[in-house]
Amino acid sequence: MSGNTVTQSVTWSLARAARELDLRRGEFDLAVHLGYVRTVPDEGGGGRRVTRAETDRVRSQEGFPEALRERVKAVGTTEGAALMGVSTARFTRLARLGLVVPAKFYVNRYRAVVWLYLAEELRRFPAERQNVPLLRGRMPEGLRDQLGAGLDLRPRNWRGRHMGFLLRQAEDPWARAAVVASLLEPAQVAEVIRDPYERACLNRFRPERPGHGAPDSPAAHLVARIMTADDPDEISWLRADLGHAVAQARETHPAPRPTPRARTGVVPEPAGPSTEHPTVPGSPPVPVAEAAFAPTGSASGPAVPSPAAAVRAVAVPILSPTVVRRSETVLPEGPPEPGEGGRPRGLFGWLRRRDA
Repeated sequence: MSGNTVTQSVTWSLARAARELDLRRGEFDLAVHLGYVRTVPDEGGGGRRVTRAETDRVRSQEGFPEALRERVKAVGTTEGAALMGVSTARFTRLARLGLVVPAKFYVNRYRAVVWLYLAEELRRFPAERQNVPLLRGRMPEGLRDQLGAGLDLRPRNWRGRHMGFLLRQAEDPWARAAVVASLLEPAQVAEVIRDPYERACLNRFRPERPGHGAPDSPAAHLVARIMTADDPDEISWLRADLGHAVAQARETHPAPRPTPRARTGVVPEPAGPSTEHPTVPGSPPVPVAEAAFAPTGSASGPAVPSPAAAVRAVAVPILSPTVVRRSETVLPEGPPEPGEGGRPRGLFGWLRRRDA
């Protein structure tokens, strides 16, 4: 086994990799989001990990670690306005218009959302010629009207950037579709994906949301609103993208479905030759109760009823009208016919002999 193969097989946890790269955890997470540090899935299902070869690659870059820290440095409104040479009010207006895109956010103790921006991107903004009119003087009239209508593209732009990061990490087609579904309300997903098994598959691959506060806390509800699309144009685009992603996932492999199981508690009727007598033309039908005890062996052997026939023989005298009619006693309407010696035969003769 070569030394390179051994190096590739060694992986660090995310916390260990951050220490190896001399980064704080927030800086390391942002480096992963931006693609500066590549991660691999944990074979044991424990999340993401970083190979030793990847940490060696990052450490070998020129200017490490200061250059990497500068690329992942995130600043707030005050420091960002100073980097661009504008007031904080103008910087906020530029951010609301979507001209500068936040890289991360957090909720402070006053339940206010604090947006953070990449310092490297803010430094490049004044250097572009088309952005110079936005830094000085009055804002163009169209942009002022949008700000007056309450436009704020910071949450939407952050969702787009965050979705790009999640899509880069997703390897399974259903996982990529789940990334898109995670930005929509469950009702919106149910309207696009009607199959409940496909929705269950999307929920299984649904990425975890960033933790901000305890579950069901006001901070957690605020984060959930930020991570859910609310603009009609954005919702329409995500719905179309979700339908396309699920169609591609179906072509790769369908969503898992439960395997049908055989019904239990049903005893099949024993197979074998029928115990019912064939009907001979011109002869009266044989009752089922009598057919149940018909001989099934040799001519000299005793008549042994089959189990299925015995069950039918017990049930038929109650349910079959043929057997009921045979069991009824019909009294003669006229006088009894005399037997030998002038005695009446049948029931009346028996009653008279008994009285005598």
